Amino acid sequence: MTNEVLVIDDNLDIRKLLVGLLKDKGFIVREASNFDQAIIEIDKKLPDVGIIDVKLDKGDNDGIDLLTYIKKKDSEVPIIMISGHANVQMAVDSLKLGAFEFMQKPFSAERLLNFVNRAFENLSLKKENKSLQSKLFHSYDIIGESQEITKIKSLIEKLSGTESRVFISGPAGSGKELAARQIHKNSSRAKKPFVIVNGALLDPEKYEAELFGVDNENGTINYGFFEKAKDGTLLIDEVSEIPLETQAKILRVLIDQKFKRVNGTNEINVDIRIISTSNKNIREEIDKGNFREDLYHRLNVVPINMPPLKDRTEDIPLLLNYFSKKIAEINGINETKLDTDLNIFYHYQWPGNVRELRNLVERISILSMNEKKFDFKALVKDSLSQSNVIKEDSFASSLTFPLKEAREHFEKNYLVSQLKIYKGNISKTAEFVGMERSALHRKLKSLGIKGIN
Repeated sequence: MTNEVLVIDDNLDIRKLLVGLLKDKGFIVREASNFDQAIIEIDKKLPDVGIIDVKLDKGDNDGIDLLTYIKKKDSEVPIIMISGHANVQMAVDSLKLGAFEFMQKPFSAERLLNFVNRAFENLSLKKENKSLQSKLFHSYDIIGESQEITKIKSLIEKLSGTESRVFISGPAGSGKELAARQIHKNSSRAKKPFVIVNGALLDPEKYEAELFGVDNENGTINYGFFEKAKDGTLLIDEVSEIPLETQAKILRVLIDQKFKRVNGTNEINVDIRIISTSNKNIREEIDKGNFREDLYHRLNVVPINMPPLKDRTEDIPLLLNYFSKKIAEINGINETKLDTDLNIFYHYQWPGNVRELRNLVERISILSMNEKKFDFKALVKDSLSQSNVIKEDSFASSLTFPLKEAREHFEKNYLVSQLKIYKGNISKTAEFVGMERSALHRKLKSLGIKGIN
């Protein structure tokens, strides 16, 4: 955005006054003195903001025609209409056609600058929301067929037709933000903003200003996260990090459905859906006095718990395949075939959860570009913290047993590992190891292996 204003007015004195005033404040200004000249300037390049006189040289409403002309080209351009012959109907008609503001001549320089500054703030807010929507469009999907993930996907689908507030818990990197994005994309608010505020990253001295916005003394507005999310979804990430005093004000907003900006006198109505997340045990935080229980009950209408990756290892092959394809698509590179032994993936604790797995796949995809030979196994091993790898010494320890006992020892460790991978699902385990379900049951019983969850 270049902070460019196009001033269109057939009165030379007023036009020069406006141009000089705006240039003094650092704006880039173009001007036009009549309808035809205005069309040339508009066709040459759309301005960031327009100031248009209603009555020019071709009739009583040719300024309104220019407003319509600009809006057809780009409906987002804020237009301030001015007139020395204004009436209520003219103002109403202008606003209906998309004008940002309507001003009657004569007007004060301060009032005009206030409108221009607000127009740029509004434009910036819209651009920011478009950027957020673009990121939302390119975000990842929730991948997995494990029992936990299947339930979560079903719940998200049910939430699509509701306005219920959602509280998502789970460890860092488990997909809490992803679930929130999916809820928003499936909702009636999908075309509206999806705004994220991280409670842990807000400036402790400016919590309220960042959440609710500020009415500045010069008439400009700093919009807060609640207004940035207007008609859309506000994700309060790590909500448990917000101070108790600010928690009380958020609670009041949820109850009253309105708030005032810092230094403001006007009440702003709230029409947003709120989703909250936390990687802490929120019940423990309440017991410690760090989080308001009444606010928690307002936020926790529908709870979702995202499981750690180590508890759904059967989803790892699906995730590896998905991330490999998605990363190739995003970066415009060839898909990397993860031709490596997956055993280490199953026996790793994944402290960074799905995010850590995605980062690993991205690292492999980038480092293997244009490489004819690449040691995937070595890179995977080097990338994973060895302190989080579950050591398996089955073969080494089996060497200390007679053949029969060594075979039993190996079979027991092997089947326990496979059962962990398939979350205790006998049918899937039997299919993978190549046994009939009943035969696997007998084998497990003979080896003294009980059900594994």
